[in-house]
Amino acid sequence: MRHAVLILSLSLALTACVERDRVPSGAEDFGDFCAACHGMSGRGDGEGAAALDRKPANLTQLSAKNGGVFPATRVMAKIWGYTGVAPGRQDQSSPMPEFGALLQGDLVPYDGGDGIATPTPVRLVQIAEYLKTLQE
Repeated sequence: MRHAVLILSLSLALTACVERDRVPSGAEDFGDFCAACHGMSGRGDGEGAAALDRKPANLTQLSAKNGGVFPATRVMAKIWGYTGVAPGRQDQSSPMPEFGALLQGDLVPYDGGDGIATPTPVRLVQIAEYLKTLQE
């Protein structure tokens, strides 16, 4: 009986470790960080959108507004918080918060179309890849 209890305890501990180290999917991060304003559909119709001075972007039209090409590097820069504004200061023309601090972690090589594989946080890449699936 003690042996079974020990195995069960170890199994539960291992499961907790694996779950803690699990990287959320792009869809999960989108739901956690973006959907409140952009809506799960990405159309800018989230519950928090009504409280903003400016309607959130319709993320389903990013490719259409960019000649049919999804602007992944520009999208990731916006999500991360790179807007050309001094660090620690929010871009006053946009209500979009910076999510870089929340998405730090493992890096993967990502080629934004210039032939250079740049180390990029995997969670940031996953959100961008998820947004590609929402394009109309």
